Amino acid sequence: MDESAWLADRFEEHRPRLRAVAYRMLGSLSEAEDAVQEGWLRLDRIEAGGIENLAGWLTTVVARVCLNMLRTREHRREDPLDVAGSAPIGDRDLAAVDPEQEALLADSVGLALLVVLDTLTPAERIAFVLHDMFAVPFEEIGPLVERSPAATRQLASRARRRVKGVAPAPDSDLIRRRRVVDAYLAASRGGDFEALVALLDPDVVLRADPTVGPTPLPVLLRGAHTVATAALASAGRARFTEPALIDGAVGLVMAPLGRLSVVLAFTITEGLITEIDVIADPDHLGRLELTVLDDRLGDRSDD
Repeated sequence: MDESAWLADRFEEHRPRLRAVAYRMLGSLSEAEDAVQEGWLRLDRIEAGGIENLAGWLTTVVARVCLNMLRTREHRREDPLDVAGSAPIGDRDLAAVDPEQEALLADSVGLALLVVLDTLTPAERIAFVLHDMFAVPFEEIGPLVERSPAATRQLASRARRRVKGVAPAPDSDLIRRRRVVDAYLAASRGGDFEALVALLDPDVVLRADPTVGPTPLPVLLRGAHTVATAALASAGRARFTEPALIDGAVGLVMAPLGRLSVVLAFTITEGLITEIDVIADPDHLGRLELTVLDDRLGDRSDD
């Protein structure tokens, strides 16, 4: 086997981990694949025989590529002329990727986690993902984000607080509300109209801001059957939806391609959903405090 083929084989051994790193940093499968491919191109251009730790070298290179992509993305968000960059993700955007593969990968990571990660600065996201999720030492992360190890530790700590938020007391009311929201999502995904109706108060009210619907006016729906019908009409997007804490209450976040698109906030009274607020306005979404509900993050310390 010649050196080029040997190097290609070694790279393929590391590709799954590199893609996992890049996906958690970028929240997009297509962008993650681009970052991993750029890592291969950089490896292919150098004399790889002198690399003692190929896994570490590749992780550093891919992380640096991701950091540059995140910084570019952040710049575009701040550019008022970049209308396409700030527009909600629609069905045509989903057609550009393999929805099934993207949904499976997002589910394995956690859509709510990806949404919260997307609120971090690029440096915070790099420090948190590499250290808390892939156990990379701060001494190796520091040069990537141009910080000392101590300052990098602070970046990860700040990001960790943003991701986990202030944990609410695990009381029975929160657990019951979580069960109702989980059941609503399961019924929406499964197309179970009767199960949806059973979860809704007969006089339930659904309000959606103008960004959600096809018209420039807010949407107001009343009645269990009407709201359940509307929920089933959006069943195709339920695969990109996951429970999360929204301003301390259990709700749903819809995040196709890992980018927050819509939030559903619920009012639950005596086990039934009495109100649903569907929020898609970017300014309103930006003011919400979102944190993850489940324990996908592990318990890594600051050390």
